[in-house]
Amino acid sequence: MVEIDKIFDSFSGRSLFKNKNVLRINYVPEAISHRDKQIENVASILAPALKGERVSNLFVFGNTGSGKTLVVDYVSDELVKRVQANGEDVLKIVNVNCKLKKVADTEYRILAEIIRQFGGSVPVTGLPTDSVYNKFIEIIDGKKQLVLIVLDEIDQAVKKISDGFLYTLTRLNSELRNAQISLVGISNSLTFMDGLDPRVRSSLGEEELVFPPYNALQLQDILKERALQAFNEGALEEGAIAKCAAFAAREHGDARRALDLLRVAGELAEREGSKQALLRHIDEANKKIERDKMLDIIESEPKQFQLVLYSIINLHERTNGRQFFTGDIYDNYEGICNKTRNEILTQRRVSDILAEFDMLGIINARVISKGRQGRTREIKLMIPNSILSKAKEIIRDSVELG
Repeated sequence: MVEIDKIFDSFSGRSLFKNKNVLRINYVPEAISHRDKQIENVASILAPALKGERVSNLFVFGNTGSGKTLVVDYVSDELVKRVQANGEDVLKIVNVNCKLKKVADTEYRILAEIIRQFGGSVPVTGLPTDSVYNKFIEIIDGKKQLVLIVLDEIDQAVKKISDGFLYTLTRLNSELRNAQISLVGISNSLTFMDGLDPRVRSSLGEEELVFPPYNALQLQDILKERALQAFNEGALEEGAIAKCAAFAAREHGDARRALDLLRVAGELAEREGSKQALLRHIDEANKKIERDKMLDIIESEPKQFQLVLYSIINLHERTNGRQFFTGDIYDNYEGICNKTRNEILTQRRVSDILAEFDMLGIINARVISKGRQGRTREIKLMIPNSILSKAKEIIRDSVELG
């Protein structure tokens, strides 16, 4: 029998945490370390918004956890405070997280979310997209104002939808009498703009900023500041912060990863009743985050990626974990597409998807020679068994497999 009271009692004692929210992704600190230059650049570009004037479209690039969203949110908050202090109503900032399903997986839903943030509403589905654009224009054009649309992880939306909606958004300015629209795009992909249609790129690319990754010493500074607010005194073993920083520095200077490591290590320590988050808790947290990260990737991939992955998981289970070949995957993928009435991609495109999975660590692909038959890739699934059923569940829900 599970001793629930014992578990609850262990949590009712002294907590390691003073304020765990300080380690969360959505926490905006009063001061942002090691990003002064980037704050100045973003503020300079967006400053005309204080007068309600249209600002240059801005695209911010950098690896995950390099402070892009943090800086844009910080400058946005300061802009809104200044406008309100002046007693004016000339700026409206709208934030859309393009990674969220049912918010940014179609052009219709992105517009519906923007309209919702203005206090309006449209049906979940059913209207022509042109009608939703007209509703959007109607709701924003009643007064002189700048509408600043911040599209976080914009590359995810383009991957799901196409880049046409960006072109349409920028072209709306010619239809507006009072309001104006500017875009701020945030992307983890440094090559995001390269893949856009030249016509779209020319309408967008007015200002671009690249955020460098943090180094290990900078990450230690960030963690020390947050740990002082997040943990009670003596809650961390000596060297815990340095170890978190070292792990995150390997991950391209990912401050988000460093903060997650520290938080999860504290949670693991509390669960076992430890008086400190120890170095071994950092190691355990690192393994746990790796597993969770893989599920996040699977959930955010487009439907065709998920169909290819489902066929790989299917083969993995049928072969009891042995290796199989690209041809086997394609045959299985075709069958799943026919069953779910999805478009069937070419073998070349599926091969590209497999190369991306290999790069992400979802599979291991080894090129082998088959003599006169040419070369093929031997595939092995690398998703841990502990999360395989969850991965299948995510894909089944997404592509509506029975």
